[in-house]
Parts: sequence; C-alpha cells; structure tokens
Amino acid sequence: MMNRKLAQRYAELEDQLAAIAASLHTVHSEFTGTTQQVDSELLSEWIVKASNLLTKSCGAESEHFKAFIRAEKVVSFDTTFSLYKRVKSVFRAAKEDFEGGYLASVKSLVQAEVFDNELDQARELLSSGYQVASAVIAGVVLETGLRELCDRHSIAHGPIDKMNAELAKLGIYTKLQQKRITALADIRNSAAHGKPDQFNADDVKMMLRDVEHFLSQYLQD
Repeated sequence: MMNRKLAQRYAELEDQLAAIAASLHTVHSEFTGTTQQVDSELLSEWIVKASNLLTKSCGAESEHFKAFIRAEKVVSFDTTFSLYKRVKSVFRAAKEDFEGGYLASVKSLVQAEVFDNELDQARELLSSGYQVASAVIAGVVLETGLRELCDRHSIAHGPIDKMNAELAKLGIYTKLQQKRITALADIRNSAAHGKPDQFNADDVKMMLRDVEHFLSQYLQD
C-alpha cells in the first residue's frame, strides 16, 4: 500500500514538472541581462513536495536526499530555470532508482505492503468466522517480522521463542514486549496445531492489533 502510494506520488510530481517547464519565459533586466525563468511559486511548492517524498522513499540520510538539498540551494547568478534543472535531475535519478528497486528502503516498503495485505486477509477471515485461519496468517506475519528484525541485528533465525528472547536480550525491545510476543505465539501455536478451544475471536482480534503495532513500531525505517 505504502509502496503504491509513493509510486503514485512520484508520477504526480513528474507530471507537475511539466507544468513548471511550461511556465518558462524570458526576462530582460539591465542588471542581469536576458535570463530564462520559470514560475517561482510553482517551483517552490514543488520543491517542498519533492523533498518530503524523497525523505519518505529514500530516507533523510540517503545520498538522493542530500543531493536534493544541495541542488535546491540558490547560488550566485542563479535563475529559477537553472534551479529547476538541478532539482529535476536529482528527482528523476531518485525516481528511477525507486522504480528499479535500488533504494535501501524499498525492501522494507514492499515488505510492509505484503504485511498489510496479509493482515487485511486475516481480518477478512476473522470477520467471516474463520478465526483459526486468521490466527495462523497473523502468526506467519509475526514470525516473518521477527526474522526481519533479527536480520537487521545479526541474530540467527530460529523458533519464535528463541528469536524473541534474543531480541529482548539485546535490548531491541522491552521484556514487556517479549511477553506480548510470547502470548501471540501461543495463540498462533494453538491455531496451527488444531486447538481452537484454547482461544476465541476476541483473542485473534487482539492478536491482529498487536502484530500490526509491533510491525509499525519496530520495522519502520
């Protein structure tokens, strides 16, 4: 979902570049001579929106964002047209890398989209009365999230309980969070082993909520 929204925003801002380019006009001045300019208001608005997009899609510490910050700085004898050309070049480089999947944060964005889709599926199953299937899917999302968190902190994969203990031991999250994950894993195990009498629909609803909260808190870049 997030990945699609960012892709859509890149396309929208690309279209807006054309509107800025269409505003190109010649200005005559006794001090600077003849210069080419674009609409300064349109350009300023676009720069703010593009900066926000690059922060979300590339990261504030990325080379793309740093290059954009450098490009938007006005230098001596600058014109709005020369500024436009600089920021456009950086933006298009970031857009190409984003669409090609070459940004470090894209993996997380795509994964977040997969998680969202799977949790949505689990919610649909729960609302239709299939609480066992819903709990199983939520458990898979939880385990996948724990594996990703272990990868980020150089922890070996293993059973949920082992990964959970290692992450808490390193201080990645609190003992309280560890206990919550243990409780979620218990529901998942009961569902996976055909023991629906050990949990109810409210337990699964809580599970979905807590898994989503865990992902948003610990796996967002």
